[in-house]
Amino acid sequence: MTISLSSPAFAQWKWKDQSGRVQYSDLPPPQSVKEADILQRPSGSARKAAPAFAPGSAQAAAAALGASAAASAAASGPAKAVEPELEAKRRKAAEEETAKRRAEEEKQNAARADNCMRAKAQLRALDDGMRMARVNAKGEREILDDKGRAEESKRARDIVSSDCK
Repeated sequence: MTISLSSPAFAQWKWKDQSGRVQYSDLPPPQSVKEADILQRPSGSARKAAPAFAPGSAQAAAAALGASAAASAAASGPAKAVEPELEAKRRKAAEEETAKRRAEEEKQNAARADNCMRAKAQLRALDDGMRMARVNAKGEREILDDKGRAEESKRARDIVSSDCK
């Protein structure tokens, strides 16, 4: 999830205006602002005059709109870094993800415990020497001989060693 917020932290210029309010802009401050009132400037940048546009041009209107937006943002106070609703949604999503992960781990642990119990029971039956049968690939029932019993015993021991902890 990507979050895009308008924030003064993304502006390049920061200065105090005549009324003492902090202003943010990607354009240099007006010439009326004293050098001492400039709080932040782009790295390696000297103060440049705001670009001059022909009066009534689209560029002049855009520059005026940008300056008024910066002034109104500064007048309304500093932008909040993170809105409470957004933070609550983010926290809820993280909690849901944690609960989902925990539920999946519990499900896997229950499956391991079941496999462990079944493998131990199979191993006891094999070790007791009980007569056992299995169904082969053709669907026929066959009685386990010593070789088959050893294979099943090894498989059950492997399951016990991996799933029983």
